[in-house]
Amino acid sequence: DTLWDLAIAEVEKRENPDDDDDVKPEEVWERSILFMGNKNGGKTTIILRCLEREESPKPTLALEYTFGRRARRHNSPKDVAHFWELGGGTSLMELIRIPITVHNIRSFAVVLVLDLSKPNELWSTMESLLQVTRNHVNKILTKLEKTNPEVAAEIKQRMWNNLQRDHPDSALVDPFPIPLVIIGSKCDIFHEFDSEMRKIISKTLRFVSHYYGASLVFTSKSEALLLKARALINHLAFGYDKSKSVSVDPSKPLFIPAGLDSMSQIGPPPASDSDLGKMRANTPLELWKKVFEKTFPPKSFSDLQDTKDPAQDSQYAEYEVDVMRAQKNQELEQYKRNASKSWKEMDFDSD
Repeated sequence: DTLWDLAIAEVEKRENPDDDDDVKPEEVWERSILFMGNKNGGKTTIILRCLEREESPKPTLALEYTFGRRARRHNSPKDVAHFWELGGGTSLMELIRIPITVHNIRSFAVVLVLDLSKPNELWSTMESLLQVTRNHVNKILTKLEKTNPEVAAEIKQRMWNNLQRDHPDSALVDPFPIPLVIIGSKCDIFHEFDSEMRKIISKTLRFVSHYYGASLVFTSKSEALLLKARALINHLAFGYDKSKSVSVDPSKPLFIPAGLDSMSQIGPPPASDSDLGKMRANTPLELWKKVFEKTFPPKSFSDLQDTKDPAQDSQYAEYEVDVMRAQKNQELEQYKRNASKSWKEMDFDSD
């Protein structure tokens, strides 16, 4: 080889060092993340910040998709992260099965955004969305156990990777089947709450996150807090290094990466011994739910449903379409009135 050949080879070697995880430099990673949570909880704002897009967030209609690209090093192909966002709070949960499939389950993660300013909706929203997601993922894993048992076993083992070996809480937790981040949004409003209310919400979310093997972060429109949330999401989306910093002070925004909390640090549910003795629960999660909902009674499921008709949303207004829609609505109402009469009394147009 000539001197130039050797120099070129050396430059290529420096620009494309072997990765510890044996991924070839030219290989492109594709990962997917589903954002879900309270309606108007700030999901779109978080996504735009993660993708460094200077756009004004718009209301999410049903299920929306976007993507981001990042290069791990200079002159290397860009990895792709697929971002899905479920709108409507808990009203469109059946759409969760669309982005999570048997083909991408190995590289899929969930971000649950909970509005801290609405504690009476918090547990119901969290429980409903996580239960539907978990049921769907479990169906996929059951299918994989028959078609590709090695992949199914890998996913199930990965659920426990965030807990250290011989962790004292191993028998008390039930890790979510795919990576999960819980974001408490609008913590600027949350910090105006009474200190006892903040303590109950913070301890409860710490327990839930640890129970599910999830990361927990509180955020708001503050740039510093958004950067912390972005760090957790970039770890899921592009494989960036996982943060090891921890903040558990209830007077400050929480930041606890998965696996760095414990039941002993969280402490017991915030209730008196007499109240705890009266509560019947089969699991630790059920006990914490009863304690939380004693302070923050949940809204009824119908109250949490998004009943707004997208056709009436001004951002989708189209004059010609709206005029025709109004005409058809009038015809429909006329039909309903006619249908309520007896057959002999119904009016029919002569033409």
